[in-house]
Amino acid sequence: MPDVLIDRARILARIAELSTEIRRDVPGDVHFVAVLKGAFVFLADLMRAIEGPVSCDFMVVTSYGAVQQSSGDIVIRKDLEESLQDREVVIVEDIVDSGRTLARLQQILRSRQPRSLRTVCLLDKRSRREVAVAIDYVGFVIPDRFVVGYGLDLDGRYRNLPDISILDE
Repeated sequence: MPDVLIDRARILARIAELSTEIRRDVPGDVHFVAVLKGAFVFLADLMRAIEGPVSCDFMVVTSYGAVQQSSGDIVIRKDLEESLQDREVVIVEDIVDSGRTLARLQQILRSRQPRSLRTVCLLDKRSRREVAVAIDYVGFVIPDRFVVGYGLDLDGRYRNLPDISILDE
């Protein structure tokens, strides 16, 4: 079993704080755009924690292709079903490391003319940052370790773990 880095209780407490911060900045309708697959658990808990009107949509993007390091050039595998024009949009990411994919995704979504575009990420591996990228709300800054659980996976496994754990395989 992987070693727990952040337990479920701490995750939920931080999500409650994040929901308050988001609602402070966006008092009206909030439209979440979750990046699948890793962010779906985070999005579900975030939406339940935030009061007031919210909606969501999903994207699947990839930047890896056949290699193991992100190129930053993303391919949209599943695009949004709704327009972002004149909406208060918050991108929901599970983890940000190099920043390349997120920076490109923000650029793409800004071109769709939302009223505002913010980003929330559950985990931030700042030590791996290669590209300056704006993240408005950060759950936890974590060390450069491979983590799973709470939606994050290794080859599709471990997403169901309730905590964020370090996996040294």
